[in-house]
Amino acid sequence: MAQTTFHLWFPNIFGFKGGIQTYCAFLLEAIQNLYPSNRYGIFLKHDKYPSLNGSNLISTEFHCAGFIPLPLRTPAFAAQLLVWGFWQRPNLVIASHLNFTVAAYWLKRFTNIPYWTVAYGIEAWDIKKTSVKNALHHADLILAISSYTRDRLLLEQNLDPNKVFLLPCQFEPSRFQPAPKAKYLLKQLSLRPEQPVILTVARLADAERFKGYDQILKALPHIRKHIPDVHYIIAGKGSDRPRIEQLIAQLGLQDCVTLAGFVPDEQLCDYYNLCDVFAMPSKKEGFGIVYLEAMACGKPVLGGNQDGAVDALCNGELGALVNPDDIEEISQAIIQILQGTYPNPLIYQAETLRQKVIDTFGFERFQETLSNYLDRHFQSLKNN
Repeated sequence: MAQTTFHLWFPNIFGFKGGIQTYCAFLLEAIQNLYPSNRYGIFLKHDKYPSLNGSNLISTEFHCAGFIPLPLRTPAFAAQLLVWGFWQRPNLVIASHLNFTVAAYWLKRFTNIPYWTVAYGIEAWDIKKTSVKNALHHADLILAISSYTRDRLLLEQNLDPNKVFLLPCQFEPSRFQPAPKAKYLLKQLSLRPEQPVILTVARLADAERFKGYDQILKALPHIRKHIPDVHYIIAGKGSDRPRIEQLIAQLGLQDCVTLAGFVPDEQLCDYYNLCDVFAMPSKKEGFGIVYLEAMACGKPVLGGNQDGAVDALCNGELGALVNPDDIEEISQAIIQILQGTYPNPLIYQAETLRQKVIDTFGFERFQETLSNYLDRHFQSLKNN
């Protein structure tokens, strides 16, 4: 393919990396691996400046809007996208958030520049803004991170199914691998090496109670009847913590629950390896990279059967899927997993489980899938 100019619009990819930021960083890496000789304009809404390791390609320019005061940032960023788009006339715009598609629509309307966008989770469901709905219908391609997100988009927005494709999340396998329980964590949390541990890693935000940690707390009294010394760790910080602490007290679980707070990236693998089951029975998860990370550490994983966890756990092939509203089903599944009787032997085969997750959700598969979509896109342009 002759030299092409790509404009990629990201919320941010440096500094803090949540699920969306991680996805965007891998998207950038994959597309630059595929087309290293092309020109790239990377537009970052919330980053103040690019990392020195942002890209090793000379033909990449970063444009950051994070230094603009927050009340003015959205209109200023939109203006930046449009001005540079009109000037450079990229061959393709990839708007990595649905809110960015409005600017992409106007750019396409006046210049006919095609644009793609990415649909993750809750931001893609029950869309109310007419401008976003309109921009979605005019997008050339929509990448959905899970079948659940794709199906909801198609149902709610009446989109053309021939332009909504799956590009699931992936992760960094090198950062997550099986290891013995870290002695410093056992000491820090006053746990015995043989003590059964349940783990959830999630932001404790008021808007994210759907993660399912409430359900596990409510299931714990029943779980303790069968596994008295079980301990539950919730790793993450957020405004919902006081309410969680109150629920723990109401249920009388102060002696078997630890709110670990924020866990630095360098300790996250140790937390996964500390647990005997990673449980997050959510019901509004777009995908759930944490499931992949836990399975890469060889850990049994439990997720909800009503959202993107179904994709992450490959319809139950890689882990346990439960009704996130059924406390009894959650408790029974966790008891079975911890007692070694859950009827899916793969969850107890650490290295095999890890390899299956890498084969399915590793970077190579992600890049290969993206390459197929890009090849198809540019071929259709050539034919037209």
